[in-house]
Amino acid sequence: MRMHLLFCILCVMAPLGNSQCPCLPGPKDAAGSSCLDLKPVKESLAKVELAMNYDFVRRVGQKYFVSYKKRDSFSTAVEFCSQRGLELALPQNEDENNILTQFFGDVYKTAWINVNNNKAEGNFETDMKNRPLTFTKWGEGQPDKSIQDPGCTMLSENAVWRVTHECFLNAYIICQL
Repeated sequence: MRMHLLFCILCVMAPLGNSQCPCLPGPKDAAGSSCLDLKPVKESLAKVELAMNYDFVRRVGQKYFVSYKKRDSFSTAVEFCSQRGLELALPQNEDENNILTQFFGDVYKTAWINVNNNKAEGNFETDMKNRPLTFTKWGEGQPDKSIQDPGCTMLSENAVWRVTHECFLNAYIICQL
């Protein structure tokens, strides 16, 4: 069985020009096929291969946070992730939120996160694609309703979020995949 699975994995990963896997004879699945569905394995492997290209990687569940530990403005951070087919990091739970603080250095302790910067559209209740936030960790008095467009959101060293109008500041760029 191990040899069969290994062959199928190698077969699926090889550029054969089609998605058919000429599997070896062996145990059949419930549908009578001798090929296992390796699509999830292939997708997971592709994520790992992409994540390996970064200087700093943290995995939480099925999500990877990646960074070159560079700092720049909010707009540069969004563009940087987007150009790579990724999104700016947005924690979905307490564990992910805390993991992001591991990217911080000794001096610089803020990172940009993917929260809508258009107060008129989302009042900081959606991500950059206008999907509702399912987790937030706003600091006291946040989100600051006095901040007018544009506003952007940072994760600070104590793992709380804060809105700032100073989107030009240099904070860590962390993408997610």
